[in-house]
Amino acid sequence: MRRIVSLSFVSLIFFIVNVYPGRSVYNSGLTFFNDLPQDTLPDNQFFLNGRYWRNLYPLVQDHQFLFTREFLPGSVTMRGKTFSNVRIRYDIFKDEIMTPGSTGGILQLNKEMVDSFSVFFQNKRYQFIRIPYDAGSGPEGYCNVLYSGKHALYAKYGKKIEKLAVEGDRFYRVTRIFLLKDGIFHILRNKNDFMRLLKEDKTEIRNFINRNKLMISKEYPASFIPVISYLDNMR
Repeated sequence: MRRIVSLSFVSLIFFIVNVYPGRSVYNSGLTFFNDLPQDTLPDNQFFLNGRYWRNLYPLVQDHQFLFTREFLPGSVTMRGKTFSNVRIRYDIFKDEIMTPGSTGGILQLNKEMVDSFSVFFQNKRYQFIRIPYDAGSGPEGYCNVLYSGKHALYAKYGKKIEKLAVEGDRFYRVTRIFLLKDGIFHILRNKNDFMRLLKEDKTEIRNFINRNKLMISKEYPASFIPVISYLDNMR
């Protein structure tokens, strides 16, 4: 009896491999990526590398995504190859990006293969890079590139779950800002953190801020950009 069951299982695997050629196995599960629509994703097995996503938090209020739970137009670069005109959304609770499948499933892309991605939301383009998990004390995972020059400014978005007494649990967003200076990441919790990093340029930067009546706040990460750009052009 066991021999018959074993032979039946082998026959089933042989049937799957031959009827569905080119499909991949990832995370110990058979994942059929050719089900994905050709008008949504490029016909390239290299891009179609991931696993099907499952919502583990259906009872938590709000959602775990950046901006919206809808899929947004964008692009993804994987190991140096860029795929344009794709639809993606970014789960900032789990730090994962995903794209829709044709059969109603959602594919979570293999993060280890992703170099960067971009999304368009409300007529604005947001560019993200993946910072390796061995980067030291800096941010890890996907970070929004706010500014890149002699210095670089990054925003790391995340969500946490707030435990509510009556209404149930709810997602809320958190943002961390990092300045890359002399190859080292520094977290900016407020304006004072920023000014302490400037050292010998502090007086001139403070005069620039006052002269232009700039308001710098962690709540508005882009508010640091004019000052960092000015700092870059000083040298």
